[in-house]
Amino acid sequence: PFFVIATQNAIEMTGTYPLPEAQLDRFFTRLSLGYPDRASEIAVLGARTTEQPLDALQPVTNLEALLAMQEGVRRVFVHDRIREYVVDVVRSTRESNQLMMGASPRGSLQLMRAAQAWAALQGDDRVLPDHVKAMAGPVLAHRVIGRAELRTQGQTTEDLVKRLVESVNAPTT
Repeated sequence: PFFVIATQNAIEMTGTYPLPEAQLDRFFTRLSLGYPDRASEIAVLGARTTEQPLDALQPVTNLEALLAMQEGVRRVFVHDRIREYVVDVVRSTRESNQLMMGASPRGSLQLMRAAQAWAALQGDDRVLPDHVKAMAGPVLAHRVIGRAELRTQGQTTEDLVKRLVESVNAPTT
């Protein structure tokens, strides 16, 4: 399996440039962890005072187990109505007048796979609308480009994706 984790600095920082849309679309999800709380930050300092924590890292899985987990995600059932819902959610980003660019069909594929993974993590054997809703922000917000008015109103693409998801009728399964 090919797996990359990348960090992103704020665009306003010197020496950083936004990625082209085609590259953003290739990232599966974008998560914002924020800053650690005070106690956690102190613990980070303590862990690095006398040793390098990376030197003590131990594997938590192996290749066979990872491949089995990936196969397990692919086996999570996706009903036709859920696939239609995923497409409708993604298409709503393309039809929004608050976006200059909506998500591509790659966004639909990744949203469906993320919903399957979320369902598996929840112990479910099928994707529900709530799984799609839970993953829409992390999967779609970095794939869309908001109009200037969105930013001047203090809104983020995450906020807009959430509103768009709520505006699409979810199927009853």
